[in-house]
Amino acid sequence: MHTFALSPGDRERGRPDVAGFFDPRTFSVQYVVSDPATRRCAIIDPVLDYDEKSGATATHHADELLAYIAREGLEVAWILDTHPHADHFSAARYLHDKTGAPTAIGAQVVEVQALWKRIYNWPALPTDGSQWDRLFSDGETFTLGELPVRVMHSPGHTLASVTYVIGDAAFVHDTLFQPDFGTARADFPGGSAHQLWHSIQAILALPDDTRLFTGHDYMPDGREPQWESTVREQRQHNKHRLGESSEAEYVALRQQRDHELPMPKLILHALQVNVRGGRLPEPEENGKRYLKIPLDALEGAAWE
Repeated sequence: MHTFALSPGDRERGRPDVAGFFDPRTFSVQYVVSDPATRRCAIIDPVLDYDEKSGATATHHADELLAYIAREGLEVAWILDTHPHADHFSAARYLHDKTGAPTAIGAQVVEVQALWKRIYNWPALPTDGSQWDRLFSDGETFTLGELPVRVMHSPGHTLASVTYVIGDAAFVHDTLFQPDFGTARADFPGGSAHQLWHSIQAILALPDDTRLFTGHDYMPDGREPQWESTVREQRQHNKHRLGESSEAEYVALRQQRDHELPMPKLILHALQVNVRGGRLPEPEENGKRYLKIPLDALEGAAWE
């Protein structure tokens, strides 16, 4: 199984180099996006390793990103989350401590924090987004080296999901998957299939040759993992018929599919870490850290 691929950029055309790192345990893709002209880079959606059977944590995947960055002579300018993840722990805080680079996420993360504060019965949780260095609003722009970056609010999968458009590359994470797998679920707390439809339409309005990079791949029919497509390919070949379905047709399809899906096995583990920017719980008096798992909190979820 291949777990790394480089989508080369072009300095003259303002195209970033995009290195994708696949984690088979969580089916997640992490990215190092770099400006060929200045060698400044952003890390997008890094994974902190977690074994739910033993409770062990590790930094193998995050360290792989750092090794690549060192080997390529890159300078980390940003550590970016597309949303608070439900299927893996974020390594954003670990990488911030290692590199000093600022962390960022979409501004609507405060709504996600408020939602999960209630689910976890967590009075002490700050819900102002202060766990990140920067909160990006819809349409906000910044630069990565010489490359322009635009932030698109892409709700539906979660309230806070964003797309980062960096040069000709868009990082859509859980909004779109590869064309042979379809689109993201919209049944998490705060999710909406209607909002997801409109977020997808905004992504498909980008130029046809925009490179789209997804945050997961589930390897249908046993194929090798893939995570790059284009707007044109998604419009023409996505199995959820994005180029021809109406909003009502898409929502009906998405809701029917979501009704059959069990929750991700780590959702209750991961959100209490990820709504804090990848911070693990503080150690208790015995030096150990503990997760809090609410029972019967996600009513109506399908059982495996």
